[in-house]
This record gives sequence, structure tokens and C-alpha cells, in this order.
Amino acid sequence: MGAMPLTTSTTSTVYPMPMDKVFIEGLEIEALIGIYDWERRVRQVLRLDLEMGFDNRRPAASDDIADTLDYKAVSRRLVEVVSQSDCGLVETLAERCAQVVIDEFGVRTVRLKLSKPGAVRGAHAVGVIIERSADPSGT
Repeated sequence: MGAMPLTTSTTSTVYPMPMDKVFIEGLEIEALIGIYDWERRVRQVLRLDLEMGFDNRRPAASDDIADTLDYKAVSRRLVEVVSQSDCGLVETLAERCAQVVIDEFGVRTVRLKLSKPGAVRGAHAVGVIIERSADPSGT
């Protein structure tokens, strides 16, 4: 099953470029988050799962760590952002995290799942999943 072609005119067909993914799964960070008074007094563990669109052909060819998307650096930066945040909503924090990853690490796309374990009785976790792309025009 191949990629579906995109028709750009009556004479040419363009196939979308497959996107490599670099992922971080289960990054747990303590944060002050929530809208209720009790949530504003205690730090809670949040869990992040990310898939980042990054062209891995160059690092694969060079076998050089300098050419990769440094997931350790991404993780450290997200720990910094999340642990210092003071957001009321997971939606707000998820947007901030996605923007940091796109702006500071040069990824094309990011799919970010931010979970708040134990927030709802009977549920393992609740949260949001967002997908964002870098603006190709640079604006």
C-alpha cells in the first residue's frame, strides 16, 4: 500500500514525502497545574509522549550524533518548561511544549500527548493529544 498521490496539475503528480519519527515515550515531570485550589498547592506528575517529524537520512548516512534530533536535549528542555510552568490547563501546557519543540529543535511536526494520571477517579489518566506543524512560510 503506497502513498496516495497529490495531483498538482493535469500533467504532474507529486507524492508526499514520508516522515521519519523520533519519539519520547513516558517522560514524567512534576508540575504545578490545575484549576482547583488543591491543585495549586501540590505538584502533580504529568506524563508526556511525543512523536517528532524529523528527516533521519542525514544522521543515518553520517552515523554522527551531531546530525540527529537530540532526544535527550528535547527531554531536558521539556523538563525545564513543564517543571517551571504555572498553567491552569493541560491544553495550555501542551501548546507551549509543542511550540518549544518546533521552534528550538527544528522538527517539522510534533504529536504530543500530555497525560494527567489520577486526575479522574476510575481513569488511569486524562489529558490531551495535539498535532502541530512548523509553518513552512516561516511566519
